[in-house]
Amino acid sequence: MDKRSLSERDICTKFITPALRKAGWDEILQIREEVSFTKGRIIVRGKMVTRGQGKRADYILYYKPNIPIALIEAKDNTHSIGDGIQQGLDYAETLNIPFVFSSNGDGFVFHDRTGTSTPRESTLSLDAFPSPADLWARFRNWKGLDSDAEKIVLQDYYDDGSGKAPRYYQVNAVNAAIEAIAKGQDRVLLVMATGTGKTYTAFQIIWRLWKAGRKKRILFLADRNVLIDQTMVNDFRPFGGTMAKLSTNARTIERQDGSTEDLTLALDRQRRIDTAYEVYLGLYQAITGPEERQKLFREFSPSFFDLIVIDECHRGSAAEDSAWREILEYFSAATQIGLTATPQETKYVSNIAYFGDPVFSYSLKQGIRDGFLAPYKVVKVHIDRDVQGYRPEKGQVDRDGAEVEDRIYNTKDFDRTLVIDERTKLVAQKVTQFLTESGDRYQKTIVFCVDQEHASRMRQALINENADLVAENSRYVMRITGSDTEGQAQLGNFLDPESKWPVIVTTSRLLSTGVDAQTCRLIVLDREVGSMTEFKQIVGRGTRVHEDTHKYYFTLIDFRGATSHFADPDFDGEPVQIYEPKDDQPIDPPDAPPTDEDGAPLPEDPGEDENIIDQPGPPLPPTGGPQKKVYVDGVGATIVAERVEYLDENGKLVTESLRDFTKRALRKRFASLDDFLKRWNAAERKQAILDELEAEGLPLDPIVEELGRDLARIMHGGLADVAQAVEVA
Repeated sequence: MDKRSLSERDICTKFITPALRKAGWDEILQIREEVSFTKGRIIVRGKMVTRGQGKRADYILYYKPNIPIALIEAKDNTHSIGDGIQQGLDYAETLNIPFVFSSNGDGFVFHDRTGTSTPRESTLSLDAFPSPADLWARFRNWKGLDSDAEKIVLQDYYDDGSGKAPRYYQVNAVNAAIEAIAKGQDRVLLVMATGTGKTYTAFQIIWRLWKAGRKKRILFLADRNVLIDQTMVNDFRPFGGTMAKLSTNARTIERQDGSTEDLTLALDRQRRIDTAYEVYLGLYQAITGPEERQKLFREFSPSFFDLIVIDECHRGSAAEDSAWREILEYFSAATQIGLTATPQETKYVSNIAYFGDPVFSYSLKQGIRDGFLAPYKVVKVHIDRDVQGYRPEKGQVDRDGAEVEDRIYNTKDFDRTLVIDERTKLVAQKVTQFLTESGDRYQKTIVFCVDQEHASRMRQALINENADLVAENSRYVMRITGSDTEGQAQLGNFLDPESKWPVIVTTSRLLSTGVDAQTCRLIVLDREVGSMTEFKQIVGRGTRVHEDTHKYYFTLIDFRGATSHFADPDFDGEPVQIYEPKDDQPIDPPDAPPTDEDGAPLPEDPGEDENIIDQPGPPLPPTGGPQKKVYVDGVGATIVAERVEYLDENGKLVTESLRDFTKRALRKRFASLDDFLKRWNAAERKQAILDELEAEGLPLDPIVEELGRDLARIMHGGLADVAQAVEVA
């Protein structure tokens, strides 16, 4: 047998796997081959969506399930023995695996990432591969685990037998938290982007600590009822009868599989607590308040809980003067785990000062690059009143007949202290225009407004713009805010991928955080977002991928300049396209050239290492007291936009006029004016070339508008005039 003629798979089967068996590795429980650990980045070309190639390790070796300790990168025998080591090290860094091997079937190159071996990298014969006990001993010494800590670290994950396995970064997060707690750390912070499964990760941490007997009474805190309810009937369901909610309101909740479940309550009607449960879930608001009688948490002894998990801990729980902080300090003897997508660091609130540095982080950018999160496009719309400001005419009176204060009003004032109804109607028109142009008026949409009153007016404006679909179902547009009982009753339907209604939801802050809006395809910002923390949370409403409904990317329309946060170095999840339409231009973004994760250009057509996952086709089925606002009638508003913005081949934001954008795009498509004219004159169907240009992001209407030509004349052969004008320009 000529070893050099064997494939890489043959080398694995005939040489590497037998060497592992000989070293004592269990082929069923400890050896996994060809392990895919990322999904492959989602690449958007207009309406066509593909997935790049996911990352795949040849071998991952586990001491126990979900405790990976070694990785092997295999090559065929035409390669040298160490040719795979650099790729293996790259994968091992992502997977947080300490021991890396490379092999071509002749032996192994061994790299110890812990730095405890001398030398750090060495060559081993084929029969000298380390045993599981050998590598585990090195791992344990490196981590500084004593026998008690080792017992906790080796506690099994929960396995429901369905084959569902945590993603690689969830394994990293769970193991990092368990190791920290096992070694005595009592404040732990996990930072994970929205949509990456923080609650499931928390469940696995709690389950392992609970099963190991290290933590016996657990409190899970959140600040949204929907978070508690969905957590109980889904991720935390395995706790069964040992779990209860700190509430007096009985509720029946629908699970992800469509079945229903009655929540177990730990409070009776007199708010007396049943202390027989082991896992409690509760709202901050339900167990504390400004008055002493509202501080239900004091009914427990300070030592009752030995583990507290705080969901979305950026929302004030670490603020020294917050009511939430009072709960954490009352149970200060308990181990406390903070979960957040956006750790908050301000003069007043610091998650890191309270919890310490994160033991694990997984960012929006990482999630998008791995293909677990959806990329997004941004449409920036400028309204004249926002750009230029508004100063009332002398003697201008409001709707009530009172004189309007003479000063310049801007975006900070609109819909907060001064209302221009025409502006609200214009926003509703543009949102409706986008839904229409995109070909799917049933795509789930969240419109973020300044406050609840603004959300009510926006709902009305959207209803009037979509009267035909409202006639089909009155829930087509709904307001869902903290004070709106009818709207909140529809929140579950809006979040349910199988529920068609509501389609468009207006809100102020209720839906900005912690809501699992899996099928949300459009986010509209018609309020300022001053906080980077809140901006990341709002973007996170759309980042979940939902393959069943072909939701692989989403669009964010910004009317208030909130996306200026993209320029902040703390923002880590840049969009695939930023587009600023002019007045009368389509608001649906033109196709943008795709780039790889480093900003380098990709071919216009999918490569062999990409899989097409969606193509164009018919749409799928689906503080302080209140301040009086000034309402000014008879003041118009129009769209103004002076530039197109997009990300270039290097991932940099480029700004240019539509004329320059058109010239550059035409030159990219056609070598010269002669080349274009030759194609135009030879084409039997001129419309085919027009369609081709539109596919390149060059719809004729805005080009004609810019150059002042008559579209009918151009359609009858004068397109060369446009090309020539662009070439000269």
